[in-house]
Amino acid sequence: MDLRNSAWRKSSHSGPENNDCVEVANVPGTVAIRDTKNRDGGTLLVGRSDFRRFTNTLRDL
Repeated sequence: MDLRNSAWRKSSHSGPENNDCVEVANVPGTVAIRDTKNRDGGTLLVGRSDFRRFTNTLRDL
């Protein structure tokens, strides 16, 4: 999957240096996740429902 033209975004909770976070991009049927410090280091692709479940779980912590 070619993600070069994807619209990546960071959490509003990212630190002031914006180095200690992950970025996400919405792509058809999937959420792409990558490390801000190592954008070329690989991308995790997760189904939307799994990503929603993951973020809901984090909110409950």
